[in-house]
Amino acid sequence: MDANDKAPTKAQEMRAFLFLTVITAPLLAVAVVGGYGFSIWMIQLLTGSLPTG
Repeated sequence: MDANDKAPTKAQEMRAFLFLTVITAPLLAVAVVGGYGFSIWMIQLLTGSLPTG
């Protein structure tokens, strides 16, 4: 770190926290669930059956 670097202010920290919790986390959750559903759909399309574990 340089001597000129300043610590983030509370307002900057709050904006970063709200961005992560309100925008990033829901988008990531939708992407993960959607990707999993798409992969299951493609497996069913290619094999004709449900994957069994």
